[in-house]
Amino acid sequence: MRVEILGCSGGIGGNGMRTTSLLVDHDILIDAGTGVGDLPLERLAAIDHVFITHAHLDHIACLPLMVDSVGELRERPVTMYATRETLDIIRRHIFNWQIWPDFSQIPTPDNPFLRFAAIEVGQAVILGMRSITPLPATHTVPAVGYHLHNQASGASLAFSGDTCICDPLWEALNAVGDLRYLIIEAAFADRERELALLSKHLCPSLLLAELAKLRARPEVLVTHAKPSQQEQIAREIAAGNSPHQPRMLAPGVILAF
Repeated sequence: MRVEILGCSGGIGGNGMRTTSLLVDHDILIDAGTGVGDLPLERLAAIDHVFITHAHLDHIACLPLMVDSVGELRERPVTMYATRETLDIIRRHIFNWQIWPDFSQIPTPDNPFLRFAAIEVGQAVILGMRSITPLPATHTVPAVGYHLHNQASGASLAFSGDTCICDPLWEALNAVGDLRYLIIEAAFADRERELALLSKHLCPSLLLAELAKLRARPEVLVTHAKPSQQEQIAREIAAGNSPHQPRMLAPGVILAF
């Protein structure tokens, strides 16, 4: 499996800053933030599956635009996977004919551009030799992370999505015997620790305390930093001297496993 980082910032502001989106091989998206907008039309049209962690705008911003752009170019619907709670939010507030057309009904209900598929934590979606399993997360809205497993190579990548302190996440990760990469968030610098807790994100001190719960030693990559705080977040993480040696993720990085 090949994961290309299209966006990994907690905001926008030039210099390649794009919000969360990971392209898996050529046909799967994990989240659909603003990084998706850099893909050319033919690559957008090749995406069959979109797995959403939660309904916040920085993780779904390009989904409505992508479906609109490629729907007529495809022979089958794009399938969007999310928990039932997240599907309900996106249906009610995005694909509602007021913010955006309901592409699960057009051009016809029998032949739509978009199909919704409900998922549950711990239950894998199997796509060929690839499995994608929702992981527990703790956020201000219903949210999950994802465990990506390559059955051919026997290796895995995990992505926390947006989360704060979440013991069930670490229990799930400690049960993964072949974890090669962990992508996990740290949205705020430590000066904003109380805001991180209020908004259910991580900051460096919280992240390092959470990482101490992880028994494996995957490569740890930190995502979702607020643009104005990214350098401070990186310094604080480095100063923590964690045995996991987390480093900041960057757009354009390709992770193969």
